[in-house]
Amino acid sequence: MTESSIISLDEEAVQNNVAFLKKKIGKNVIISAVVKANAYGHGIEEIVPLFEKYGIKHYSVFSYEEAIRVYNSLSDPHPIMIMGWISDENMIDIIKKRIEFFIFNTERLQVALSYAKSLNTKINIHLEVETGMNRSGLNINQLNSAISLIKENKDYIDVVGFCTHLAGAESISNHSRIQKQLKKYNQLLTVLKKNNIKPQYRHVANSAASFVYPKARMDMVRIGIMLYGFWSSTEVFIQYINNKANKTDPLDRILSWKSQIMSIKDVKCGEFVSYGLSYLAQTNIRTALIPIGYASGYSRSLSNKGIILIQNQICGVIGVVNMNMIIADISNLPDAKIGDEVVVIGKQNGLEIKVSAFSEISDQLNYEVLAHLSESIKRTVANKQ
Repeated sequence: MTESSIISLDEEAVQNNVAFLKKKIGKNVIISAVVKANAYGHGIEEIVPLFEKYGIKHYSVFSYEEAIRVYNSLSDPHPIMIMGWISDENMIDIIKKRIEFFIFNTERLQVALSYAKSLNTKINIHLEVETGMNRSGLNINQLNSAISLIKENKDYIDVVGFCTHLAGAESISNHSRIQKQLKKYNQLLTVLKKNNIKPQYRHVANSAASFVYPKARMDMVRIGIMLYGFWSSTEVFIQYINNKANKTDPLDRILSWKSQIMSIKDVKCGEFVSYGLSYLAQTNIRTALIPIGYASGYSRSLSNKGIILIQNQICGVIGVVNMNMIIADISNLPDAKIGDEVVVIGKQNGLEIKVSAFSEISDQLNYEVLAHLSESIKRTVANKQ
C-alpha cells in the first residue's frame, strides 16, 4: 500500500444491492441513485460506473459540481437531477447538457427561463413543493406563479418531475406528519393537473419512504443510503424483516477502509499517550501509530473509544485522535510489525468493524460518518472474480 489509507469498493455488493432494490421496488418505478456528498463517501467517479453497469439509469445530486462529475463518469447519457445548489453562471452549462434541476422558488425559474430563451432551447425542471418539511419548496402561491410562467413559456420549459421531500420517513414518530405531507402533495398535484401540466415523474420517496410507505413510490424513488448497503434506521430494517422467515440483512456493505501500521512504540506505566492528559498508561503497553485522523474522516469523538482490526484482533484507539494519526493499543499483539494491515471499516477474516460502530460510539449518523470520509483518500474497486 503506497497511500496512508485506501477505501475499497466491492463490486459484488453493488450488484447485490441494486438487484435487491429493483426487485422490491418493482420494474415500473425508476430508481434514481442519490450520489451527493461524493456518493456518500464512496467516490462519485468510482461508484457511478458500477451503478450504471448494473442498470441504474437516473442520478440525483445536490450541486452543479456533483452533476458534472456524474456526467463525466457515465459511459452513456442518463438523466442527472440537481436537487440543490446551482449558481446563475452555471445555469447555461446545465441547460446545454440537458441536466435536470429542482425549482423550489420562482426566482430560479425566472433565471433559468431567461437563459433558455437566450439559447433558444428547453429547460428540464422538477417542481419541488413545500408540504411540511419547511426546508425548500414552492408554497401554493409560488406554485401558481410558476404555473403561470410555465403556461406562458411552453416552448422553453419541460416539467419532467413534481416532487417533495418527506420529513423523516425512517421513524414511526413522524408518521402523522408524513401522512399530512402526502395529502398536501396530492392536493398540489391536483392544482398542476387542473392547469393541464402533466409531469413525467411524480417522486417523493427516499430509501426509508420507499419501504415504509410503498404507496409513496409513485413513478420514481430517490435511493441513497440503501444502495450503499445501509438501512435508513433500525426501525426500517425491523419493519422489513418482521414478517419474513429469513431475518438476515439482504443488503451488503460496499465500502471498506484500510490502513497500515506506520510505527510501533513501547510506553511505560504512568506515561500519557497523545495530546493532553486523556489517556494514562496503567501498565507497560505497546502502541501502533496509524496514518489516519480527523482530516481523513476519523472523528475526534472516537478518541479513547474507537476500535480497529489488526492481525484478526480488535484493538482500541487510545488518546486523542490527531489530524493525521491515531494510536492503538497493540499490547496483545507481540508479533505486530510496521506495515501490518489495519482495518478501519470492513472485514478481516471473521471479524468486522461496521460504520454503525462509529455512529454508536460517536453519536454520528451512518450518513455523517460516510460523508466525512475525505475525498483525498484513494478509492479502488474490488472487481468481481
